[in-house]
Amino acid sequence: MTCNGTTASIIESGTEIINCTLKEKKVNRTVDLRSDTVTKPTESMRIAMANAEVDDDVLGHDPTAFRLETEMARIMGKEAGLFVPSGTMGNLISVLVHCEVRGSEVILGDNSHIHMYENGGISTIGGVHPRTVKNNEDGTMDVDLVEAAIRDRKMEICYPTTRLICLENTHANSGGRCLPVEYIDKVGELATKYGLKLHIDGARIFHASVALGVPVQRLVRAADSVSVCLSKGLGAPVGTVIVGSKGFIARAKTLRKTLGGGMRQVGVLCAAALVGLQENVAKLECDHKNAKTLAEGLNKIKGLKVDVASVETNIVYFDILKSANISTEKLCKNLEEHGILVMSWSSSSVRLVVHHQISPTDVQYTLSCIKEAVTGVPDANGCN
Repeated sequence: MTCNGTTASIIESGTEIINCTLKEKKVNRTVDLRSDTVTKPTESMRIAMANAEVDDDVLGHDPTAFRLETEMARIMGKEAGLFVPSGTMGNLISVLVHCEVRGSEVILGDNSHIHMYENGGISTIGGVHPRTVKNNEDGTMDVDLVEAAIRDRKMEICYPTTRLICLENTHANSGGRCLPVEYIDKVGELATKYGLKLHIDGARIFHASVALGVPVQRLVRAADSVSVCLSKGLGAPVGTVIVGSKGFIARAKTLRKTLGGGMRQVGVLCAAALVGLQENVAKLECDHKNAKTLAEGLNKIKGLKVDVASVETNIVYFDILKSANISTEKLCKNLEEHGILVMSWSSSSVRLVVHHQISPTDVQYTLSCIKEAVTGVPDANGCN
């Protein structure tokens, strides 16, 4: 796939036929922008999965899982890694290892994924108390506010004990914004000053690395642990790898079993992730360019508004203005009839997420269909 539109990823993005009940017509393409979790395994991934050398990973003998864990730890500059089924489990395990004493407290953003979208697992399962600090528009938390949130241990008879700070990079709810290395280092220095641990939810850490031009190892140097999603930018079908010290991973492996995450011959899945590491990291820059093109095009459509400057990676949010006279629900339904799948984010906003199976021609097709739906005026490029 290229970034100049000369090669459309028709095979990778799928040629599934969608039956549209309202217009009773068939759409011969699917452009799935709901998330970067919707990618289908590539042919090379399927071959690797079929040929994967496997053994019982719970017993610690799956060679392909070990290869993936070792490689991810090397890339992140950490001692060891552990494959887990999901990012939610990876973050949960990481928090629980760092907060082994029930009643511990973690400082995290009020708009972070761990706090908003992970079922409150750190509290319900781990007995860990979340202390939220307001996320800024760029996904950061003011360092002085983080410091102010750290509990005074002289008052531990009243307060929970602060043991951990969590960051998220890129920050999804801020539109995929990147936390710069200088900021992460400052938070890391703060954690060290107070004897705390730092965990980074790095679901899209490779996106941040590519966008910032900073090696991923350098981005996470200050962190004691990192969770890295395999099924977003890397395009693998399943899983996350958490990395940290050997001691951290040893405790994490026990917790993984407790939570039901031991999956035996897991090398079948890890094989696809290894292909993703080899083949898809290089495609992230193209994803970012496609997202920026999408944002700029949307912002030119009367009735829509996009903060183009905030689009740093592969996530685009756009607002539907009242003057557009179309609801989010109606727009999403209209787009679905044209084979375009998007996610309604609120009553007046929509989220689009670009991935390696979205081509430049998919972007132009999407812009044409959105323009026609919002303005009622057919686009010159057509939406058929």
